[in-house]
Amino acid sequence: MRLIRDSLNATEVAHISMETPLGKVIDYLPQVKLINTDIFTKFMKLDAAYCQLELGLYGLCSDCEIDIEPPRLIADPTEQRCTDCEQKFRREHRHELRLNH
Repeated sequence: MRLIRDSLNATEVAHISMETPLGKVIDYLPQVKLINTDIFTKFMKLDAAYCQLELGLYGLCSDCEIDIEPPRLIADPTEQRCTDCEQKFRREHRHELRLNH
């Protein structure tokens, strides 16, 4: 949160606090040129996991809808895909993923 607050002007900082909804924080990141950062990626994954939780779909693969392996969720609670679907996704999108790094 401090990185975001440090990048905003005084008026914008007044609107961000620990109570600010995650969606609003995410909306600020492109405005302050933090869209291609690790924090943006983490917030997006957190927001997706929270949405799944609200819908009662947390822990299900977003592609095949089977249960994500518990050790995978323990390692990263924001994981969106089971191992098989993650491997398939990475194979199919490897060129796009390479361009983002």
